[in-house]
Amino acid sequence: MHEHSVKEIWDLSYDSFSSSGAFQSDVQKKASAAILACKTGSLGYNISLCSDCGYTQIHSNSCRNRSCPNCQAVNKEIWVDKRRAEVIDAPYFHVVFTLPHELNPLIYCNQKLLYGLLHQCSAQTLLELSADKKHLGATPGIIQVLHTWDQELNYHVHMHCIVSGGGLTIDRKIRKSASSFFIPVYVLRDKFKGKYLAYLDGLFKRGDLNFSGSCEKLRNTFEWREFKNNLYNKDWCPYIKETFNRFGNAIEYLGRYTNKIAIANGRILEITDTKTTFSARAKKPGGPRRKVTLENTEFIRRFLMHVLPSGFQKIRYYGFLNNRWKSRNLKLIFKLQNGQRFRRRYENMDMADILKAVWGRDIHICPCCGSCALVNVGRIYARK
Repeated sequence: MHEHSVKEIWDLSYDSFSSSGAFQSDVQKKASAAILACKTGSLGYNISLCSDCGYTQIHSNSCRNRSCPNCQAVNKEIWVDKRRAEVIDAPYFHVVFTLPHELNPLIYCNQKLLYGLLHQCSAQTLLELSADKKHLGATPGIIQVLHTWDQELNYHVHMHCIVSGGGLTIDRKIRKSASSFFIPVYVLRDKFKGKYLAYLDGLFKRGDLNFSGSCEKLRNTFEWREFKNNLYNKDWCPYIKETFNRFGNAIEYLGRYTNKIAIANGRILEITDTKTTFSARAKKPGGPRRKVTLENTEFIRRFLMHVLPSGFQKIRYYGFLNNRWKSRNLKLIFKLQNGQRFRRRYENMDMADILKAVWGRDIHICPCCGSCALVNVGRIYARK
């Protein structure tokens, strides 16, 4: 059965989408160009030769753009493997912070600024509450991953956080929680909402926000005040999605989220000249998967909404996993917990070794004679 790809949709309909006059930022144009060029030969080739039978194999290069669904699998495996070496002996929790949809137009006009604010407020909420002895009384390790989509590719801004149920106290000792999440959800909700809206109001007062399109009216101080009050009155709903009593499970689970993009090729069911049908989870837990059909140009529009600003770090680390102090903190934690529990599997492996270890694919095996003598002998670079 033929597996469909996002690239097919771009090949069929990207010109129509572009000629329609739809606005595209530079980073969205770059992502589209990468998707169109991926594995076509326009990015160059790698050449392998079998020294036994002389068979020659030519591979078209991939684009490696972080928005391309063809280019994420190996990155995900490498990321998960690095995180294994940061495991501590504690339960782990998956917390999700979601912003109200009323904020969507404003966030989309200020993506880098307000995505960054979501990272900041999520981390500060978790760290400040964790430091309270009523909850944990220690600094946990936190990994945060920004997502901006729902199952139908609509704009849905939320933060996935994996939080350790153990951490370092002020006097550099270990404190662990029970197997249930240690912060009541209503406490988490109120702290997060108050923090995000206070910072957002500060950005407005300093004139740092951009207003365009449907949020143009928010330039007016009265409109802004009404907007902010309505947001305060809404019920913001962070929730605890999963609990893991083994961190190895948590890391494998989070691996689904790290290098994920708005839609994987595997979800695409059918593509015609004008329409795309893809699968989506049921709206109610336990229900059957649904089929969603969009015009190709609408699919492209929705997909491009989730291309992140250039240079924006969608994965960030906080608490004892803060990049500056992580090595020192982990060394102390492992000493206090009588040793490191997990180690990296793929450290010092090259790409060929990783492909063999993860997918059982040995790229040195010649498909013609079957000997292990296929080696890369060079590359052809694309013309500039």
